[in-house]
Amino acid sequence: MSDNSNIAAQMDIDEAAIDEGLYSRQLYVLGHEAMKRMALSNVLIVGLQGLGVEIAKNIALAGVKSVTIYDPEPVTIQDLSSQFFLREEDIGKSRAAATLPRLAELNAYVPVRDLGGKAGDEISVDLVTGFQVVVLCGVPLKKQLEINEWTHENGIPFIAAETRGLFGSAFNDFGSKFTCVDPTGEQPLTGMIVSVAKDQEGLVTCLDETRHGLEDGDFVTFTEVQGMTELNGCEPRKVAVKGPYTFTIGDTTNLGDYKAGGIFTQVKMPKIIEFKPLRESLQDPELFISDFAKFDRPPTLHAAFQALSEFRSQTGRLPRPRNEEDAAALFETAKKFNPDVEEKIVKELSYEARGDLSPVNAVIGGFVAQEVLKACSAKFHPMVQHFYFDSLESLPQSLPTEADCQPLGSRYDAQIAVFGKPFQDKIANHRQFLVGSGAIGCEMLKNWSMIGLASGPNGIIHVTDLDTIEKSNLNRQFLFRAKDLGQFKAEVAAAAVADMNPDLKGKILAKQEPVGPTTENIYDEEFFDSIDGVTNALDNIKARLYMDQRCVFYRKPLLESGTLGTKGNTQVIIPHLTESYGSSQDPPEKETPSCTIKNFPNAINHTIEWSRTQFDNLFVKPAQSANAYLSEPNYLETALKYSGQQKEQIDQIVSFLVTNKPLTFEECIVWARLQFERDYNNEIRQLLFSLPKDALTSTGQPFWSGPKRAPDPLTFDSSDPTHLAYIIAGANLHAFNYGLRGETDPAFFRKIVDAIIVPEFTPRSGVKVQISDSDPVPQAGGGGDDDVDETLAKLPAPSSLAGYRLNPVDFEKDDDSNHHIDFITAASNLRALNYGINPADRHTTKQIAGKIIPAIATTTSLVTGLVCLELYKIIDGKQDLEAYKNGFVNLALPFFGFSEPIGAQKQKYGETEWTLWDRFEFKNNPSLKEIVTWFQEKHKLEVTMVSQGVSMLWSSFVGKKKSEERLPMPFSQLVEHVSKKPIPPHAKHLIVEVMVSDEEGEDVEVPFIVVRI
Repeated sequence: MSDNSNIAAQMDIDEAAIDEGLYSRQLYVLGHEAMKRMALSNVLIVGLQGLGVEIAKNIALAGVKSVTIYDPEPVTIQDLSSQFFLREEDIGKSRAAATLPRLAELNAYVPVRDLGGKAGDEISVDLVTGFQVVVLCGVPLKKQLEINEWTHENGIPFIAAETRGLFGSAFNDFGSKFTCVDPTGEQPLTGMIVSVAKDQEGLVTCLDETRHGLEDGDFVTFTEVQGMTELNGCEPRKVAVKGPYTFTIGDTTNLGDYKAGGIFTQVKMPKIIEFKPLRESLQDPELFISDFAKFDRPPTLHAAFQALSEFRSQTGRLPRPRNEEDAAALFETAKKFNPDVEEKIVKELSYEARGDLSPVNAVIGGFVAQEVLKACSAKFHPMVQHFYFDSLESLPQSLPTEADCQPLGSRYDAQIAVFGKPFQDKIANHRQFLVGSGAIGCEMLKNWSMIGLASGPNGIIHVTDLDTIEKSNLNRQFLFRAKDLGQFKAEVAAAAVADMNPDLKGKILAKQEPVGPTTENIYDEEFFDSIDGVTNALDNIKARLYMDQRCVFYRKPLLESGTLGTKGNTQVIIPHLTESYGSSQDPPEKETPSCTIKNFPNAINHTIEWSRTQFDNLFVKPAQSANAYLSEPNYLETALKYSGQQKEQIDQIVSFLVTNKPLTFEECIVWARLQFERDYNNEIRQLLFSLPKDALTSTGQPFWSGPKRAPDPLTFDSSDPTHLAYIIAGANLHAFNYGLRGETDPAFFRKIVDAIIVPEFTPRSGVKVQISDSDPVPQAGGGGDDDVDETLAKLPAPSSLAGYRLNPVDFEKDDDSNHHIDFITAASNLRALNYGINPADRHTTKQIAGKIIPAIATTTSLVTGLVCLELYKIIDGKQDLEAYKNGFVNLALPFFGFSEPIGAQKQKYGETEWTLWDRFEFKNNPSLKEIVTWFQEKHKLEVTMVSQGVSMLWSSFVGKKKSEERLPMPFSQLVEHVSKKPIPPHAKHLIVEVMVSDEEGEDVEVPFIVVRI
């Protein structure tokens, strides 16, 4: 693919899969142009053990043109350790033939082909012609060199990868001149400027509200600059950063004098990357660092993997597990490639060479699959050029012997070769709770089934998810197929992995009850006592924090992870050792001031936020208010009494039930046309009447400057597609409120809308505009009690409309036929036109309005693999903080970052240290007096306040009478007495907070209290 930057312009492809929503989350990662390039790419994958199918799975889900596989070797029992497409009945068949039907059903739009061949055949140059990307998995180095020589000469991206036990490697060669059109994939930076110096450096100063975020070497162009107009739409200028709000753009001396305004926009510039062929790169390698704590390790692994290939070609086999003779021989061979290799690492590679671990395949397979997509799409920066990875920390503390690692003729032999049979038994008898079975949950269960988690007599996996399977899930939630649409995720996922590994039949219990306060009778103390740990596969912070609290309370290890497009993170939480998930949180997202949204938008996300609010104000809240009026006794007296907006709400109900209640769809079109006039003409004219374009601030500066853009009213034009789209969507949604049948024919709308007579608007004097959020919100309407009474008189009695109800619109972003996103897109873009902001396409609007989290299968695969490598450590019971790793990855850059978890923060009272994992425990439902006395006698601490949940049970200032009443009560009776609520029957304990002071009267922090009742 020599000129991959221009491919999008040369093609016309079927976008049915995109239209169906199959790639809805992935589109926000890659974009349409990259997806189209991928849809032109035929990919060949050679070698179909665990790593090869992991790569094949991820690129098939992503939507390349076709996947061709080659591996004529027969399936063995050991292949079942990691090859999730194989079953016991496939033993003896060729790997490719057995894999093909299950790989093909992943994505109906990606055909899968088997190149054929017979056992003993090797891939040849003749077979790799005609492909846009060639991937070799576990292929001998000699063959890699032969194939790469041809691919490099012909500009075909080439990737070689392999995994050996806890080790992995990959090599990229995308040709001598590969064009990367977007190295980072991040949204182009943009910002407002306040000045451009006219000199040889051309210093640009930005508005001091937000940092520009640019880096040296970035390129920018400009719009809306007044005076120095030559910058508007100029050729991209190279940036040199001078500070957080300033940068230079080169010589501006021959340009006009800067007057005011202007917006800079970062321009993504294509990058040409030069790759060396494999033969040359082996001698002078460019090494990508995957773990900075192992900075010196890649040179050793570079030599060790070459030595392993030589050992294999000389002996016809891989080194035997934990065999000292073979390990010594490999070390001697590795020294020929690099005399300074680290003996321990080389020998460990020898010990594990016959191992094949699903989690390592997930890490390397997710990484390599993203590299394949980069080669196909030219989106994101490829890895240059050699990648080495290991997770030796995952080895058990008690290392296996050679005898422990001998094959047993079992499906776990390739894992036993690394960890030994005793540790395999530990894995088999582990008990884990998986919360969520979406994208991460599916991958987690797949890995667990391959490693044999819970396959033993004492093992169990609980998985819960209340969701059902939707079309968009199929692109990244690997265990689901089209036939499963509408079924419960947890049930389908459990059945799918039990099919992969029959040892799990009856070992996976699927639930639909979500985790939360309402299900603590299900996920109770007995439940947590029956498990060894929890793995979160959740997509929201609230549920994560809740599970974190439960794990801290029940002292269970928690594995936490998440993805956002090409970014992913993992966190491991170990009782008594690490901080919890809730110990540290990201700072809250900066919110846009409401006055900016309402009156002074300057960016498209402001107008999208405004239009999303309009959607609720027009199609949701009025219908809900009208229904509440009709169904709730005394609704007006109670709900409206305290709202401060009585008049508006009553007007709204009158409008929806009386004055503007449509009887025909044509009346809905009239309503939409008048709504257009109000929002995009009248309201703007009123704003400009109150704040004219020449208005000045109190300091004499132009009011409409900097972030405040002066708007212009819109004149309705039925031939304008955006104007008409607003009317079509708005009229259909209004009709839905009343149960009227809609219409979508543009000609029908034009005919009606052009005949509507719109009342003339006259701006009103004295209307106040909220300039900043600190100003009081202007009250609309005015009017006194008489006006309210007059409006109330128009309301029909609820009894006169018995049984009549409106239909509030329930916002749903993924149904393209319901007009929801159509309305928000049109409304947002019309407001953008008012304020001279570049409009956004439907795709972008949908992401922002629907708060869609971008997702792609490659990141999910890799992150899940990292989590499972930590699970090995938890099963082994490691209590060394340094053994564990939290991870952060960005596959776009690419970047890996690992750190040891933060230790649990230590606090102190007296001479006693404690952490969040500690607590005081009282049994047999003691009285409050017993607890207070215990603190005094045992710790010399004075209890000053006791609370449980939201109830303050007792404090030192409640008075003698209350103290005498409450202190002797059994604790459960006291809680019920104060809260006026019965304790739920399933509750076996209560969590209590106390405030205490020491002998000097100083307040001190102490752990929480558990009272057993």
